[in-house]
Order: sequence, then C-alpha cells, then structure tokens
Amino acid sequence: MERLRKNAQFSDVYRTHSSFADKRLVMYIRNNGESFNRVGVSVSKKVGNSVVRHRIKRLVKEAFRNSEELFNSGLDIVFVAKKSAAEMSYKEAEESLMGLAASHRILKRSGN
Repeated sequence: MERLRKNAQFSDVYRTHSSFADKRLVMYIRNNGESFNRVGVSVSKKVGNSVVRHRIKRLVKEAFRNSEELFNSGLDIVFVAKKSAAEMSYKEAEESLMGLAASHRILKRSGN
C-alpha cells in the first residue's frame, strides 16, 4: 500500500470534490493514473489527543490494508475522521470504509 504524505498530495485529492461521508469518516477519491492505490488519513486535533488520533489512523490504514484487493486500482484515497470516530472499533472502521467505497462504486465486481 502506497501512502499520501505531502500536503500538496492531499490538496489535489480534496480539489476533486468527489466525496461521501458517514457518521465516522469522509472519503475523498481521485484517479491517480497509476496501477496502484495511494491512501492518506487525516485526523484533526478536534477529534482527540495524539493517542486517539494515531489510533484512528492505525485502524483506518489496517482496515484498508486488509481489504485492498477488493478496491479498483489507480486511485488516490483520503479518509478524514470526524469527532465520532474517536470511540471507533476496528469493525466499525472496516464497515465505514467498505460502505463509503460502495457509495463511490470503487469496489471490484465479484463473480464476473
């Protein structure tokens, strides 16, 4: 899994205005023209202290890593955590991630 690290990379994804949200996460996507996906996670200080913010980042990255083969290739994906993500479990992170991916229609079709 490649990561988005620089502010300019995050800004490029935000500018596409292709986003969906649920009660825990906001997911922004854009095509990157590559054969792989790049992922970034953004958690504001409003969500909690550094321990909480880092835990959310780990949960989201791990949920994506475990389901990466279900996603279409060639995307830049940014997840932004909302305040309600502070108490999120791994299962909830995975459910949010898959629900948002289904909303964006970026999951590979199964059985075809």
